[in-house]
Amino acid sequence: MVLFTPKLVRITLTNVSVSDEGGYFCQLYTDDTHHQVATLSVVVPPEVPSVEVKTEAVEGGEVELTCLSLRSKPPATLRWVRDRREIPGVISQQENGKTVSVSNTIRIPVERKDNRAALSCEASHPALVSQKRVRHYSLDVHFAPTVKIVPPQGILREGDSLSLTCSVTGNPLPRDIQWSRVNDTLPERAEKTGNILHMSRLSQSHNGTYLCQAHNNYGRAADHYTLLVYVSVAQSHPAIAHPNLPSSKEYQDPGAVVETHSAVPFAVIGGILALLVFTVICVLIVTIWCSVRQKGSYLTHEASGLDEHGEVQEAFLNGNDASQGKKEYLL
Repeated sequence: MVLFTPKLVRITLTNVSVSDEGGYFCQLYTDDTHHQVATLSVVVPPEVPSVEVKTEAVEGGEVELTCLSLRSKPPATLRWVRDRREIPGVISQQENGKTVSVSNTIRIPVERKDNRAALSCEASHPALVSQKRVRHYSLDVHFAPTVKIVPPQGILREGDSLSLTCSVTGNPLPRDIQWSRVNDTLPERAEKTGNILHMSRLSQSHNGTYLCQAHNNYGRAADHYTLLVYVSVAQSHPAIAHPNLPSSKEYQDPGAVVETHSAVPFAVIGGILALLVFTVICVLIVTIWCSVRQKGSYLTHEASGLDEHGEVQEAFLNGNDASQGKKEYLL
């Protein structure tokens, strides 16, 4: 009670709770008793909702998430949001005395691309007016690892150094990365530092297929890299000069071999093209010559026939002896 006068009585409630709800009576005692009732209703805004994971998120499966508001009055409104889009769920309510607990459960399929995807659960309530209580959640999707060996650039020669990096992904991320060489042991000078394999002073003995492997609780993965160390031409000549030495397979520097062999194909192709052009020209010349000769011979015979016909006609008109004309014609 903060004020009491013959005409006014005032009370104050601090730290109000739902237990303070009810009817408050103000009575006036005179010859007749009068009273009025003031009904107090307490609104309980929700706290920031919590998120419960019902099932573990595994690649190719489904995850069940529940957004929970334990205490509110009237019941809070819960909704799931991803990329500004609402995800429909199953809403349930349970009364706890004068307050209500509300839950919103969703089931969504997940892939490895959904790992670390952002979701949020929003709680709205009349007591919050236009504000919202939001709980953010990131998907934790478990998936098998992937392995990729990053190859070096260029050609490797004897005496060079090599560093192979094994790029590994997975959730959980594999901690144990294994390096090996197929059908052989790793070279003596090979150094393994986490996901990096380093080899210095390369030689022919380093040739082979190297394997990187990783695994977690959801699977295993591997990748391979074939190493080929080349020998320069200057270093390979002594092996040819000593035929009594045991032969060994050596890979000569392709940078030195390409120039020697590249000129031969071009010279052969050029010769073949020149021969084809010459043959075509010769065929054309012979064809034209034969055509011209055949046409000249035809014209000559045709002119000869006209001359003979004229001589016969002239002999007939002149009244010469037929035998002479015939003889002359024959001659």
